[in-house]
Amino acid sequence: MTIRVMLADDHRMFREALRIPLEAEPDVEIVAEASSGADTLASLEWACPDVLVLDIGLPDLNGIEVARMAIRQHPSLRIVALSGFADRIYIEEMLKAGAHGYVVKSSGADELVSAIRTVAGGRSFLSPEATQVMLRRIQPDQGAVAPPPSVLGKREREVLSLLAGGKRSAEIAASLGITVGTVEVHRRNIKQKLGINCTADLTRYAIHEGLIPS
Repeated sequence: MTIRVMLADDHRMFREALRIPLEAEPDVEIVAEASSGADTLASLEWACPDVLVLDIGLPDLNGIEVARMAIRQHPSLRIVALSGFADRIYIEEMLKAGAHGYVVKSSGADELVSAIRTVAGGRSFLSPEATQVMLRRIQPDQGAVAPPPSVLGKREREVLSLLAGGKRSAEIAASLGITVGTVEVHRRNIKQKLGINCTADLTRYAIHEGLIPS
């Protein structure tokens, strides 16, 4: 049986690099590509893929939002999240949103092929790096309580929301019409005000406080 696959990633060169090994597989057919969240959701309507390989850091909607909407509109769709983030919060949120697999971009093409075949067969898949992250026991600091979002300015909340959605500084700057240097200043201020230094913990905080859709 041929597995119909759609690729969603905002970098054309990366999609092309993925397409070559995937098209070499006799049971895989690339039926569509998309470079944004909106394009992904629109293309699903006519491409009807079995498996969506979905990047988390899309330029408009983050992969968590796209996965949630895609599954709502196409319940039989299987999703493999593909991300440069090997972090527990991203893995957890993608799985909660409906993804059936998670592959870190540092993995080889054979890992992605395995993920596609596994989820197409009705099972779940985590690449070894993602598996190790999920198995690692994290002991939170029970005494630490982050301040409320009200300590942040409007622009700082916007930057935090985009940062938690997987956007990089240059993407945040373009989205908000500010310079990368200004974004970095906001990031430093956010960390200082919240007492949080890790991007993963900032993401967890943003989701918990409803600063990005959950």
